[in-house]
Amino acid sequence: MAPRGAVELRRIEDRTSRQVRFCKRRSCLFKKAYELGLLCDAEVALLVFSPAGRLYEYASSSIGGTYDRYQAFGGDEKDHLNEGGASTNNDGDPSNIQSRLKEIASWSLQNNADEADANELEKLEKLLTDALENTKYKKMLAQRNGGASTGSGGGNSISPMGQKEGRS
Repeated sequence: MAPRGAVELRRIEDRTSRQVRFCKRRSCLFKKAYELGLLCDAEVALLVFSPAGRLYEYASSSIGGTYDRYQAFGGDEKDHLNEGGASTNNDGDPSNIQSRLKEIASWSLQNNADEADANELEKLEKLLTDALENTKYKKMLAQRNGGASTGSGGGNSISPMGQKEGRS
């Protein structure tokens, strides 16, 4: 067998060939994600949108749980550091959550949401979002420390737009 050499990666111009290559590559990618989750006991979530806009997904446990975990550790922390928000300070302190809830309660007593302007509502939205993110983070930590699991056992499936296909 002759060596292949370097392969130039570029868009496949023929539409039919591109679709066939997409299907083959997608199935290989999902197989690798499945193997990584199984062999290494890793939590894997994979989302692929086809050129036609169809959704294909795989999760070793649950996509929602993995996404929440991603937001807690990777996605939101970068945003909060850039904003300089208070949610990165004392996240482990229970009084921080209580103080946020007190802020929300005092806002609702002082202001009427029906009569509030956009700036006041934006402040309330930020308070609520921060409190919710802290609560999700605490819940995830409690589940991890307690050994609880949120996902269902049937995570080995690929579902294009809700259709389930079995994995072997």
